[in-house]
Amino acid sequence: MQKKLKLAATILCFASTAFAQTNNEIQGTITSEQNEQAFTFTEAQLGEDDNVSQNITVVGSNNNVYAKEVGYRFSPVRFKYRAFNAKYNETYINGNPANDIERGEFNFSFVGGLNNQTRNAESALPFEDNSFSMTAMGGSNNYNFRPSAMATGSRLSLAGGNRNYTLRGMYTYNSGVTPKGWAYSASITYRWANMETANVQGTFYNALSYFLGIEKIFNDKHSLSLVTWGNPTERAAQAASTDEMYWIANNFHYNPNWGYQDGKKRNSRIINSFAPAALLTWDFKINDNAKLTTSLLTKYTMYSSSRLQYNNATNPAPDYYSLMPSYWFNVWNRYDEDNDATALQNWQAAYNYLGASKANRQIDWNALYYANKAAAAQGMDAMYYLQAYHDDQLSFSLSSNLSTKLSKNSTLNAGITLSTNKGMHYQTMVDLLGAATFHNINNFVIGTYAEDAPEARYDMNEPAGKLIKPGDRFGYDYNILVNKASAWAGYSVNLKSTHIFVNGRISGTTIQRDGKMRNGLAPYNSYGKSGTAKFLDGGGKMGAHINLGSHLTAILGAGFEWKAPTPRTAFTAAQINNDFAMNLKVERNFSTEAGVMLNTSWLHANLNGFYSRLMDVTEASMYYDDVNNSFSYVSLTGINKEYYGFELGMNFKISNSFNIKALATVSEAKYVNNAHVSYLLSDATRADDGSLYHRDVCINKGMREGGTPLTALSLDLSYHAGGWYIDLIGNYYDRIYLYYSPVTRYYGMLPDKNGDGVREYFDETTGRSYLPESQAKGKGGFMLDASIGKSIYLKRGMLSLNLMLTNILNNQRICTGGMEQNRRDLKDTGEEIRTYSFLNNPKKFYVNGFNAMLIISYKF
Repeated sequence: MQKKLKLAATILCFASTAFAQTNNEIQGTITSEQNEQAFTFTEAQLGEDDNVSQNITVVGSNNNVYAKEVGYRFSPVRFKYRAFNAKYNETYINGNPANDIERGEFNFSFVGGLNNQTRNAESALPFEDNSFSMTAMGGSNNYNFRPSAMATGSRLSLAGGNRNYTLRGMYTYNSGVTPKGWAYSASITYRWANMETANVQGTFYNALSYFLGIEKIFNDKHSLSLVTWGNPTERAAQAASTDEMYWIANNFHYNPNWGYQDGKKRNSRIINSFAPAALLTWDFKINDNAKLTTSLLTKYTMYSSSRLQYNNATNPAPDYYSLMPSYWFNVWNRYDEDNDATALQNWQAAYNYLGASKANRQIDWNALYYANKAAAAQGMDAMYYLQAYHDDQLSFSLSSNLSTKLSKNSTLNAGITLSTNKGMHYQTMVDLLGAATFHNINNFVIGTYAEDAPEARYDMNEPAGKLIKPGDRFGYDYNILVNKASAWAGYSVNLKSTHIFVNGRISGTTIQRDGKMRNGLAPYNSYGKSGTAKFLDGGGKMGAHINLGSHLTAILGAGFEWKAPTPRTAFTAAQINNDFAMNLKVERNFSTEAGVMLNTSWLHANLNGFYSRLMDVTEASMYYDDVNNSFSYVSLTGINKEYYGFELGMNFKISNSFNIKALATVSEAKYVNNAHVSYLLSDATRADDGSLYHRDVCINKGMREGGTPLTALSLDLSYHAGGWYIDLIGNYYDRIYLYYSPVTRYYGMLPDKNGDGVREYFDETTGRSYLPESQAKGKGGFMLDASIGKSIYLKRGMLSLNLMLTNILNNQRICTGGMEQNRRDLKDTGEEIRTYSFLNNPKKFYVNGFNAMLIISYKF
């Protein structure tokens, strides 16, 4: 089936050489209630856990039924457009790029709570041209934050429900353009939930968002706007867990991050974020056919996430594998010779303990304090403590875009951007949990080196034996410095019934690390600035639309792009030293698309086929290596991927008040080769050649992109009449893969029984594979949603009521993502390490159960 799908998509992409354009846009608009729904859906799903890359992408197009609806329709399962990583989708604000320069992706929390400001956006699909960029491979969006562009008047909105936050209040005021040429805009939003009302136990949500803007229109040619916004947020996060633990807890939203302390709930994973930003925009209308927009965007991002850690002690996680019943009895093979009566008794005892009380399935904070106080009495360091990872950024971006109409039928758009970013990454002590002392020592190397050896010190520049207090930095502290310059241009022309566009882009990027600690494992290669990696990238794309007559439009596009690796993946072990990843290269990405669009008075439909091939991709990860008892920094290079499939969108107008909308996508997103892997172990275990870096091959060919359904179908029965808006939506999701683990697929860790360097994939005697037989998957399923709204026109203003019901059938078995555990079941010799199977116990997230939100808005 996969081969047929790939072949069909390829044929569709190259079958036609002629394309057309239609000036007829799909009739109908998204109602205010639907627009509110879109932002509420996505806002409730984005960035709720930083263990797994969210990679959410949002696209839209008035000309494409599928793209216009899919952004919010599938967001409860964290749907990724075409399964692309979010760095292939670009977001702009007033034409200024707003993607995180280190990760490459747009962080939607950057505009969290600004629902009314982000409504005003221009969107472009991968092969649609626009006035602000060469459209990215996953589409581009441009938010218009000019006060003069905001809908005039005031808007007050109150919302309540059982989602990630329980209550939300919003107020927005827009003056419109005054007779003297001024425009003002202000907005404030507050979102709240405590641990008793939040949808997931042990979490809370406390977020304030603000927006202030002023604009002066000097004359017909010049206007200047200044806007500032931010969203200080504190929230407690949920973590993924295994199906075994969900089963014991009888709760698909079991959260191992919290526990009781003196009878009160306390979460170990507290996320604090605040990214105040300011944007200055100058619009210069050169003449009736040309306009220049220049903007300066600056932001200072402050982000921290706390973690519960341990030192010379057992892992305090309540769902730690050694606490599970399956640790004692092999539930995956009942005929295992170790499955004796004692093993069964131990299984039952573990199950009885975890099932007896909710407190037994959560963190025991009082026990951690007791252990630390006992250790302090013996002069020992903290056994348990809370630390925080910090990712702060200071960035500036200057952008200037020119749009000029060359003739009646042709347009030229061009722009330049200069960006600089300082990323500050460090770790701080949050709470010693009753302990008296803690030293800045790398405990992973103790055993290989003495405790007072230089190699065991995280910072050789500080005095030996320095004590760490709450608020102090320890472990690592470094900056990532990135500078980028880019230029782009796009030309479009209408030739009779044909619209053609050609875009090009060129960019230069420099990346450098500046270490603030002299790590004992790399004393000459960790403190101070590294060398500078320089990348020249760019590319081009072209597309065409042709009106075929009979309300049909054909669409085709193709592009090739070189893309610099993201700074976050450019270093092998940035927490330790200055070394760049081995074989670090510029990505090479080819993409193409073809489709047809039908636009009549009763049916609007589009069918698109797409194919993309990504080459020389670089990825990075960090995890605890259970076999070597060490933290491992992993860099994967030379990755090739393929993405292909179909998208279908249809809007049937049955009557003036009743529509049937259908969406469907069936796609593939997989790794097509085995990657080069280089990893460093924090216990200083060296490779055979004496290097700290172990080089290997990761057998990841055939793995799929994780965290999104590759099959998604939707049917919407929509009734809009007399101020009523009623939608009944059924969605079906399938083929949901979890993020795969590289460590279980290293070639060098397969058994070499003959000692000749040839590794074995399969044991012919036992019939067992030494590699995971398949990539872990999550269960899909059907979800029923509904939205009911009413608009009431008053003497002064309009009152809107909207009730959104999600997952009405309470199907909580739909997986929304997760990851394989980064631990191995087998030793290098092929022997089993333990009874517990990490391969059979991936960590997962599940969709929220039945939830509702009532929104009351008053516009005046």
